[in-house]
Amino acid sequence: MTNTENKYKKLTILISIVLPLAVAALFGVKLPNVGPLSFLPPIYASINGLTAILLIVAVIAIKNKNRVLHERLMKTSLVLSILFLVMYVAYHMTSDSTVFGGEGAIKYVYYFILITHIVLSIAIIPLVLITYTRALSQIFDKHKKIAKIAFPLWLYVAITGVVVYVMISPYY
Repeated sequence: MTNTENKYKKLTILISIVLPLAVAALFGVKLPNVGPLSFLPPIYASINGLTAILLIVAVIAIKNKNRVLHERLMKTSLVLSILFLVMYVAYHMTSDSTVFGGEGAIKYVYYFILITHIVLSIAIIPLVLITYTRALSQIFDKHKKIAKIAFPLWLYVAITGVVVYVMISPYY
């Protein structure tokens, strides 16, 4: 492990633990005297969709040896993911959770997608951070190895975020 990589290790661990715990804790907080921010779900679902597209284009860019475009797209994807998270938490701090109203097999499909989305959205945090810090540290062989794991999981989380929104939106 290089000095630069080592420098980011503690921060990666800290963020990977604190971020999911903070989000979970904030779910229990309702802001007083603030109306529901009901306009946010379609916005943050769109951000998830845009993130998925940018991730795919970023992989195409690096396969075409366009490192500058790849880097810009990945940084944009990170910023979009942070914006998503801020909006998602803001929505849930001002609104009651929506219950899925579908019945039969679709209910099981929805909950399977939702649960895998949530679990992988937590698991992807350290993978993305490690991938990013290895790129910053210019350890591209290790960056590429972890990116092969992080990319499909991050893409799955982004796409299933849109799918969950589409499936739950009739019940808002």
